[in-house]
Amino acid sequence: MASTLSILETDKKLTYRAAFMDIDELLNKYAAGERNFGSANLRSADLTRATLNTVDLSEAILSEAILTQAELSEANLSRTILTKVDLTEAVLAGAKLTGAVLTEAELSRVNLYDAFLLGANLAGANLTEGNLGGANLSQGNLSGTNLSGANLAQANLQGTNLTEANLSRADLTEANLSGADLSGAILSGAILSDANLSDAILSRAVLTEAVLQGANLSGAVLSGVNLTKVNLEKANLSNAVLTSVNLTELDLSQTNLSGATMPDGSTHD
Repeated sequence: MASTLSILETDKKLTYRAAFMDIDELLNKYAAGERNFGSANLRSADLTRATLNTVDLSEAILSEAILTQAELSEANLSRTILTKVDLTEAVLAGAKLTGAVLTEAELSRVNLYDAFLLGANLAGANLTEGNLGGANLSQGNLSGTNLSGANLAQANLQGTNLTEANLSRADLTEANLSGADLSGAILSGAILSDANLSDAILSRAVLTEAVLQGANLSGAVLSGVNLTKVNLEKANLSNAVLTSVNLTELDLSQTNLSGATMPDGSTHD
């Protein structure tokens, strides 16, 4: 609650500090070649289908703005306030969103391919079927985020907060999730082939029918995880914690369990 209030208070202070920018003025200046609109106040602005590639809107206010199908490739949105923004089907490939606030944002089918979101706050955002392939989301807050069906192949999610996130059917092939917190996350049907989940926390996560073939789960905590019909072929579970996990129906013949804490509390040879 404290963090949410802090975001709202910051948003409010910035709104009063900066004068609202006229949308036509912004688009006309952009068309004339201007790109620097840092700290602009565009709260609730309607920029549907606007073309703003390479624009600099760093530290701007775009809370509750409508950017549906907007073109923002290579844009600079670092530390921008985007609370409850609508970016449905928007293109932000290669965009910079370091430290941006996107809490409760609508980002379904958004294109964030290769975008930089280091430390961004996307708590409660909807990224259903979004394209985040190769994106850097490390150290970010994605708690409660809906990423069902999203493309996160080769994405960097190192140390990211993904508690209670919905990652069902998401493609996380070769993604870096080392040290990430996935407590209570839904990963049913997710593809995690060759993903790095070393030292990740997966307590109470749902991994039903997930593909973890060749994944690195060394040192990961999987206490109470549902592994029904999970593919763990050639996965590395060395030193992992598997307490309260049902392994009876799993084929672990090609899985590395050395040093793992087994369901009965014993340590695997």
